[in-house]
Amino acid sequence: MKIFNIENDNVINGLCGLGETDYSYTLEKISKLINKLDDQRKLLDSKFYRRLERDILKGCIMPPLTLAFVSDKTKISTIEDLNAFVNENIHKGFILDGIQRLNTLIRASKDPIFDLNRKIYFNIIIAENKDKLLYRMITLNNGQKGMTPRHQIEILTRELFDFSSFNIIVQTEKEKDKNPIKSSFSLGDIAKGYTAFLTLNVNNENSKIIEEKMDEILVGRILDNELNYNEVQFYDVIKLIDKFSDNEFCTNWLRTVNNLIGFCVGIIKSYDFIKSIEDSITLEGYLRKFEDSFKILNTSKINIGKFRRELSKYFIENIRQLSELSSDELDEKFFETITSE
Repeated sequence: MKIFNIENDNVINGLCGLGETDYSYTLEKISKLINKLDDQRKLLDSKFYRRLERDILKGCIMPPLTLAFVSDKTKISTIEDLNAFVNENIHKGFILDGIQRLNTLIRASKDPIFDLNRKIYFNIIIAENKDKLLYRMITLNNGQKGMTPRHQIEILTRELFDFSSFNIIVQTEKEKDKNPIKSSFSLGDIAKGYTAFLTLNVNNENSKIIEEKMDEILVGRILDNELNYNEVQFYDVIKLIDKFSDNEFCTNWLRTVNNLIGFCVGIIKSYDFIKSIEDSITLEGYLRKFEDSFKILNTSKINIGKFRRELSKYFIENIRQLSELSSDELDEKFFETITSE
């Protein structure tokens, strides 16, 4: 692949470029990247893509695809640097936009008249971390009905985070059905926590709002979150969860999805304090205090899931101060919080 230019993306603090290669290289090297995000979008066989397949065989110019990488950009300052990086790391790339077009190209390549030497163009994006890569993916795919923002986040949660390097076990629903592990986290729940982290909001699901409108709201929340100013990355959050996974109470508390969602938002303001906690017994004490005060709620008169998300967020983001209160004082704080709703 040949790169033509290089430019800074100040929103994701990354780099962008335009690249050119041919169908032969694309089929050999880049088509393999589809399997990295095999659930990214259901591959469609619509009239549009059947028409595109015929047009490819006639010699049309394929609209540019978007190829992205997660990397430190400080070592890439020239077009030559970017060119070398892309070609050396092509197997590490992600297709952020163009899965359907690439799949159409693969189908077209099976026709005897297919021309392997035709040119194809790429937008290149390099983001410094996974949160910003996902942010850019959301902006590229917003409005495409093939995959909702929640689905995008769940797919990239699985692909971007190597959970095998942690002590915690994360299972997909399919894995849980086949071989459930009692203490494992659900990938879907981790993705909900990631969604909350990206939106700074614990209420990203609402059955009273039609799904399409809720997706628009979700995208708006992600775009409103100034990721460049986030000092904490979601990977840091996962590492903290893993740090305290030796404690059964802490693990079970965090495996409760509404607690996890609140934790993932609240931790942004209390990361340094919780990171400084040396042993999980201390955190267990704080969380038991939370649970004791949570019991004051009359569960028959409230949406318990909603208030668990909101109170866990409130407790975690203010944990330094709230952990020093007496039980009665914390009860009062919780009561004030729910009555202000």
